[in-house]
Amino acid sequence: MTDLRDRLGRAVFRRVAGPDGPANRARIHDTPGPRWFGPGRPIRTVHGDASMFIGGLSALLLQSLHPLAMAAVSAHSGFRGDPWGRLQRTSTFLAVTTYGTVSDAEAAVERVRAIHRQVRGTTAEGLPYHAADPHLLGWVHAAETHSFLRAHERYGARLLDPAEYDDYVADTARVAEALGVVDPPRDRRALAALLATYQPELRATPEARAAARFLLLHPPVPLAVRPFYGVLAANAVALLPPWARSVLRLPRVPVVEGLAVQPAGLLLTHTIRWAMTPGARSPVE
Repeated sequence: MTDLRDRLGRAVFRRVAGPDGPANRARIHDTPGPRWFGPGRPIRTVHGDASMFIGGLSALLLQSLHPLAMAAVSAHSGFRGDPWGRLQRTSTFLAVTTYGTVSDAEAAVERVRAIHRQVRGTTAEGLPYHAADPHLLGWVHAAETHSFLRAHERYGARLLDPAEYDDYVADTARVAEALGVVDPPRDRRALAALLATYQPELRATPEARAAARFLLLHPPVPLAVRPFYGVLAANAVALLPPWARSVLRLPRVPVVEGLAVQPAGLLLTHTIRWAMTPGARSPVE
């Protein structure tokens, strides 16, 4: 069983962290120096948990509902051509900013900001977008923070109390400000209020629906892994706010979700957590 756990843990880590994962992990954790977030901070607890698998997919679905943000992703990110590469870059960024030294975190943020400055264009309807726009950055941050927090609440190994979840939002605000978000929320109430202010701007564009089909129906995973991915995807959808599911036309079946989907999600995250400890750290960590 130990050998099985180690092999499964290494396979998951390799897929999510990429070929440079072991070297990046060593640099992030073993380089001496001050960190943005010390041991015991809520952001370390949330981002180090297997619930991030479900939260990350749910965040992508939610973020796709902003037409300008989705247009930028569709035109510039190449997520269909290299979805695993994009995931690996994202997980590395989260790991560096959550656990790495201040100098490494600042360098990672500057690399992302440099990319954002170059990403601009117009939607199919002729509306301009710019990835460095603080308003768009605010939406991406709010959707991501909400999704990670909700996933941890539902599937996390060690749940936080309400004050700690407020502290998690405050922790993520530090990274958001460094990326260019203006006055990000610092507790759950402010986060919910911010999400509500964006709702009138949100809709399911053809690009958003295509992204949802790709992520939910045609994922870039081997056939043998599809059943497990299906559990992950079903739970990511169940995690979405009801209004977001309605906009994306994703059906809601409360009884099935309560009796089958969520228990399967708990089992999946437990299995991932079992595989990745103690032989390896979490995918983000």
